[in-house]
Amino acid sequence: MTDTKKIMIVGVGGQGTLLASRILGNTVINEGYDVKLSEVHGMSQRGGSVVTYVKYGEKVYSPIIGKGEADIILAFELLEAYRALPYLKKGGKIIVNNQKMNPMPVITGAADYPADIEKKIAAQANLISVDALSLAQEAGNMKAVNVVLIGLLAKSSEIAKESWIETLKTTVPPKFLEVNLKAFELGYTIN
Repeated sequence: MTDTKKIMIVGVGGQGTLLASRILGNTVINEGYDVKLSEVHGMSQRGGSVVTYVKYGEKVYSPIIGKGEADIILAFELLEAYRALPYLKKGGKIIVNNQKMNPMPVITGAADYPADIEKKIAAQANLISVDALSLAQEAGNMKAVNVVLIGLLAKSSEIAKESWIETLKTTVPPKFLEVNLKAFELGYTIN
């Protein structure tokens, strides 16, 4: 691979975006790529918007991804996917958990949750929408949404499935490994 891959991971605090970025980063490091991960941008407290940039390739100088540059956006929630859309390059892909989490302005009644977000995203991007929450529950823990999405991302990557699984074994705490391996497999087998 000569091109640098640019992936944005977006979600809400408490959804596991940091673990997802660690799994992605460790996997590509193990494959011999130069990797840069950003610090978390936004409010990482539960409910706040979280964005992580991951860039990898032969040589990467900065983790920052500008508008129109992301190859892939991995989104843990619909509104966060919609907010990140300006960062996706033309022809890029958005993998999104179709779950809706109301931000504080919606909860307080100061705003409405935007309508038809999936349609709006699909009109501008290659959209893969999945009910990752149901798959995580099927795996045994609703908090495994992040690993379901990593499984889906892994399937569309140039990296062998076994490399992702090895990274899960070294990155996820042992007591959560079985659930996360199931979650990864469920994400990986989505058509």
